[in-house]
Amino acid sequence: MTGRLTGKRAFLTAAGAGIGHATALAFAAEGAYVIATDLKPELMADLKAGGVAEVHALDVRSTAAVDALAAQVGPVDILFNCAGFVHHGTVLTTSDEDWDLSFDINAKAMHRTIRAFLPGMLAKGEGSIINISSGASSVRGIPNRYAYGASKAAVVGLTKAVAADYIRQGIRVNSIAPGTIQSPSLDGRIAEQAEKQGKTVEEIRQQFIDRQPMGRLGTAEEIASLAIYLASEESRYTTGQVYLSDGGFSL
Repeated sequence: MTGRLTGKRAFLTAAGAGIGHATALAFAAEGAYVIATDLKPELMADLKAGGVAEVHALDVRSTAAVDALAAQVGPVDILFNCAGFVHHGTVLTTSDEDWDLSFDINAKAMHRTIRAFLPGMLAKGEGSIINISSGASSVRGIPNRYAYGASKAAVVGLTKAVAADYIRQGIRVNSIAPGTIQSPSLDGRIAEQAEKQGKTVEEIRQQFIDRQPMGRLGTAEEIASLAIYLASEESRYTTGQVYLSDGGFSL
């Protein structure tokens, strides 16, 4: 049986855990030749058993590293930008360093990978770029996510700008804006907040659940399912869009 991504080459960032990990496996299951990357390659040890073709260490904050790996692996049909960092704070508690780090990982990293892989897509006359934004962005503001929300809003703008520039050249660029997704990253943030606030992990986790109108957290696999659609020919008439998969978070 042919998968929806058979014959496609896909490059993914932050494939070590959470949404990136689930999407790498989902793309492979749909027949794609998957090139998975992460800052911590040890987190991708299980991916090849799941059908992922290549795994590489990559620091998306390094233009030289991104360019070198793009040259090494060659042209791709699908670029899935998932690397991200969640900073907690308001404008009064966010330092210049916090701001720069948030934008470097959440937005400029996408600038680097798109610039590296877009020429190959243009040469083919087609390509699908999928950027992970967030419900906490231009979609909605939430407390204590000043730099995070601003940088994820930048992802929405970046997505639309690239889509507009290359719409007549076969390039589609879309963004997924998840709500709160169960992941190792979320577990770490919950534990950190519990310690800071003097509360239990269960209490903090329930706060995250309570802000989701559906009454539950999302799963990485649910986001991966949407990514498959945006990567496949099924969405060939779709570009420059922000797809909310947020359990009603934006309502």
